[in-house]
Amino acid sequence: MTDEIWIIGATGRSGQTIAAQLAQRNRQAVLVGRDAGRLEAAAQQTGGQLLVSPSIVATAEKIRQQRPRVVINTVGPFTATAPLIIDACHDTGSHYIDLANDPDSLAAVFERQSRAAESEHSVITGAGFGVTATESIVVKLCAGRPAPLHVRVDMLPSMATAEGTACEALVGSLLGSLQGRRISDGRLVPAPIGAEAMTLTLPDGTRATTAGMPLGELLAAHRASGAPSVVSASSAAPSSLPARTAVTALSTLMRWDWLRSVATRQLGRIHVKAKDAPRQHSWGHAVATWADGTTREGWLRLGEAQEFTGAVPAEIAQRLLTGSGRPGVFTPAALFGADIVTSCGGEHLMGS
Repeated sequence: MTDEIWIIGATGRSGQTIAAQLAQRNRQAVLVGRDAGRLEAAAQQTGGQLLVSPSIVATAEKIRQQRPRVVINTVGPFTATAPLIIDACHDTGSHYIDLANDPDSLAAVFERQSRAAESEHSVITGAGFGVTATESIVVKLCAGRPAPLHVRVDMLPSMATAEGTACEALVGSLLGSLQGRRISDGRLVPAPIGAEAMTLTLPDGTRATTAGMPLGELLAAHRASGAPSVVSASSAAPSSLPARTAVTALSTLMRWDWLRSVATRQLGRIHVKAKDAPRQHSWGHAVATWADGTTREGWLRLGEAQEFTGAVPAEIAQRLLTGSGRPGVFTPAALFGADIVTSCGGEHLMGS
């Protein structure tokens, strides 16, 4: 096995950010993608080797042949790509990291727990902003306490949008997650998108509204807390009645695979205008409530959300290379503890 870190989807924004973060840690990655020209352009920024691969299936076979030490998957939809890449990593003993952030993708990865444990390698899913930020707060809130009755987690990302076209993989992931979810009685159940809107006063005194959204934070917070009731919310969720109505109608249409495929291709070609970051900081937030009425609240303050999403897998890869992993399937704070985020620029602000 080589001591290499592969980034699958290295020409995308997330892949390039991860490569830059690895370079800051004196690690160069193997940049994997379909377009040799774009890979060369990415390599000029961060260095590293190039590996042209026409498809995820072909990339899985290359993993089996070349046996990298760590594989970072940035290509969605992760319900489709993660199983193929994880199975290849199982065969070689390579560590696996992905940026999945929807319940179906995390659930599919968790189902591979037994084989990951037997293969004695680490599989880490949800290694991006939302899951990592909110899970870390829940871990701190619940440390040394019995399982709470209810947990709510909120993500409030702040990042600038560059001008260009929408990414088909990202659009596909978004369209695939238009069915609302929450945890009730310990089970993942349907819930309206945009429900349970709440206006939060952030620690810096500004205010923002979040509303229910089907995020990977649901499963991460449930596993971290043991709470039978969990809600995940985001500042990006539609909270007004017209927006919620439109999303509900769209989610009904997207149940047909052929229509979702057409919509993904068309929306992936839309030109996106540049947009400034909405606030100075990105924030993660969580509230836990216990049977005796006790409530605890916590925040995580960090910088630009995309930079954090690049720092988390880079930090995890660095730790895995130094032998800090364990066999099995994990989310970041479940494997490395809540303070993994402080190594990536985050700061916890915990209430009493």
